[in-house]
Amino acid sequence: MLRILKILLVLFIGLHALIYAVQNIANLGPAHAALGYVLSNQGHEVYPDSMFFSVTHPMLHWCALWLVILGESAVGFFGIKGAVSMLAARKGSSAQFHAAKTSGVIAAALALLVWFGLFMTFGAAFFQMWQTQVGTGSMEGAFMYSMASAITMMFVYSTAD
Repeated sequence: MLRILKILLVLFIGLHALIYAVQNIANLGPAHAALGYVLSNQGHEVYPDSMFFSVTHPMLHWCALWLVILGESAVGFFGIKGAVSMLAARKGSSAQFHAAKTSGVIAAALALLVWFGLFMTFGAAFFQMWQTQVGTGSMEGAFMYSMASAITMMFVYSTAD
């Protein structure tokens, strides 16, 4: 039963990220506008001055957006690959099942890099996205997903089957 739960959690990490990537592609214009809004430090009334720079060039906004989509897609790929590998090894030995977890753990770690690293560290702290309604929604979602990914990574990687 624990193996099945671990497989499903890794699958959900992958599906979650893949859905975000597809939604961002389906809404490319609005996603670009929202990211540009955050990166350019617009709407910062609470802390109007920043010790850091803002990014206002639209091409850099596109680069940042494609970095996010690439990260989400990588999480999706490794999550689904991890779930498939774990499913194939579910009836194997403890060592075989543990070895099959690699892609799933990579997915969770990449999820942490995307949602904790990019969104929370750079978006929330560096670009102060918490000051706007658009940024706050993204930041809160990033927090929930990064914490769920961290907990899942620890649970999946534990040697207990």
